[in-house]
Amino acid sequence: MGKNEGEIHSITDAQPSLTVDQRARQIRYFYSMMFRTGCFIATIFLPNPWRWFTLAGAVVVPYIAVIVANAGRETILRPESLGRVNSRAIGGSTMKHGQADKS
Repeated sequence: MGKNEGEIHSITDAQPSLTVDQRARQIRYFYSMMFRTGCFIATIFLPNPWRWFTLAGAVVVPYIAVIVANAGRETILRPESLGRVNSRAIGGSTMKHGQADKS
């Protein structure tokens, strides 16, 4: 008997490949930078009160774009990762939401 005999894995449980994930993040970053470019161009042509809003957008958007682009694979929380076995603990307890559960 194998130790994983009761486990059934589905292909839909697999994460997207690293290339697909990186490409999606590059596209999100590209659109954010295009929006920033649009803000700079609008700063040139808009009248004075609106000019400051677009300039502020052009300054803030890169920070937000980097945060969004870097939020990748590590932020995906799968249900099976919530009840993982803590192999380092004495007795092999399971961890549920950060709390040890003796089963």
